[in-house]
Amino acid sequence: MQPTHSPQSPPTQAADLVRALARQLHRAATSDSLRVSLPVLRRLLATHSLRDLSLPQLFQQRAMVRRKHLLRTLAIEAGHPSWEHYSQALTSMTAEQLPHLDVLQASAGYPNLWFSSSAHAQAYAQVHGGRVVPVGTQAVVLSQQG
Repeated sequence: MQPTHSPQSPPTQAADLVRALARQLHRAATSDSLRVSLPVLRRLLATHSLRDLSLPQLFQQRAMVRRKHLLRTLAIEAGHPSWEHYSQALTSMTAEQLPHLDVLQASAGYPNLWFSSSAHAQAYAQVHGGRVVPVGTQAVVLSQQG
């Protein structure tokens, strides 16, 4: 979901894209739909952005989720210790330097092959082809088709 730019408009900064993604995730996390909210709530728990709650408890108390929790989650998934560190790194980045956000593009398709580590995904991609995209501690292999 990369925005398009006219020649006169400045390119979208990486931080703007990450903030927009945090907005989308915040809406999803607070949704009444289990299908929509649970994947985001799991990410919050996996990154310890919210602690001392089980997934069912967090779903019941999902109104407590704030945008700052999702920004922290995105920072940790990108390999930074906090949103503050990540936002500093983002100031010198462009949208093209955020390959881990490619997974959210509709062009990625479904189903995708997920692996518990980048090393496993890389080994698979070397044999079968595809592009490895790290997502937190895991990785996905996107097919070369399409």
